[in-house]
Amino acid sequence: SKRIRSVGVTSSLPREGKSVIASNLALVYARSGVRTLLVDADLRSPRQHEIFGVSNSTGLSAILSGRATKNVVRSVKAFPSLFVLPVGNVPPNPLELVERPAFGLLMQELLSKFDYVIVDTPAAVHGADAVSVAARCGAALVIARKGSSRVDPIKTLVGELQETSA
Repeated sequence: SKRIRSVGVTSSLPREGKSVIASNLALVYARSGVRTLLVDADLRSPRQHEIFGVSNSTGLSAILSGRATKNVVRSVKAFPSLFVLPVGNVPPNPLELVERPAFGLLMQELLSKFDYVIVDTPAAVHGADAVSVAARCGAALVIARKGSSRVDPIKTLVGELQETSA
């Protein structure tokens, strides 16, 4: 079996904890000394720049729309092995951006530079972004919150993910 090096972290609904789980998963890898990149691909309501206190002046949205290629990955001072690729400006067309071939090519490039790439995706209720992003990661981690997550939306999300390469 091949080792999973990139994973899209998603949930069926907002506020189920996916951004916190993604950030903590990235921290676990980084603290073990491996180069870890946390990509904020939630182009609808990004949070990773706030969690880690990094600049959000430019990021993934600029890369995918062809406006930036340099100085978009931020280092996290407290954790030398951890890096964050923030969203930057929230675009008007998030699904269109993540469905472009550029996203898959970017993931390949990032995996050549980092040991692990953890990707925070939008909640599935917002559209097909989560499934599209997770498919390009090759693996998905679906988050549910005890007492608030509903079974049917989770089943739907898992079913959609099973139809991809994730």
